[in-house]
Amino acid sequence: MAKNSGGRKLVAQNRKAFYDYAIEERFEAGLILEGSEVKSLREGRATITEAHAGEMSGDLWLFNAYIPEYGGANQFNHEVRRPRKLLMRRREISRLLGQVQRKGMTLVPLSVYFTPRGWAKVELGLAKGKQTHDKRAAIKDRDWKREKERVMREGHKGE
Repeated sequence: MAKNSGGRKLVAQNRKAFYDYAIEERFEAGLILEGSEVKSLREGRATITEAHAGEMSGDLWLFNAYIPEYGGANQFNHEVRRPRKLLMRRREISRLLGQVQRKGMTLVPLSVYFTPRGWAKVELGLAKGKQTHDKRAAIKDRDWKREKERVMREGHKGE
C-alpha cells in the first residue's frame, strides 16, 4: 500500500483507464464495505481495472471490482465481485447519471484509497471512450516526451 498526497493510503489504481478513456471530471465517493473487505483492502490486494460505476435502483454502485477474500475471516468472508454501494450526495448522483445517459459518458473508478480517518473512498472519473487513433496519438506523445527528457538529460551530462 503506497502513500498518496494528502495522507491518503492508496490501495488500488486503474492506470488503464487513462489509456482507454479521456477523463473529463473527477469525483470522490464513499464506499460501503463489509468487515472482511476492509481487512482485504488494507492488505492492498484489490483490482479495479475491469470495474465500472453505474445506477441500480436510483443509487450509484461499483460493479465488478475485485476484492479478494480475507484469509482470517473463515466462513464470514465476502463475495469477491459483488456490487458495492457508493456514497455521494443525491444532487451529485443525479447530475452524474444525467451526463452518463445524455452524453454517452462512462463512470470509471480511477483509484481506491483510505483517508487519514480510515474511510475507504473511490475516485471516479467521468470519462469518454477514446478511439484507436486517439490512443495511438497518446502513445506517440508519451514516447516523444520520454525521448525529449532523455536528450535533455544527456545534454546536461556532456557540459
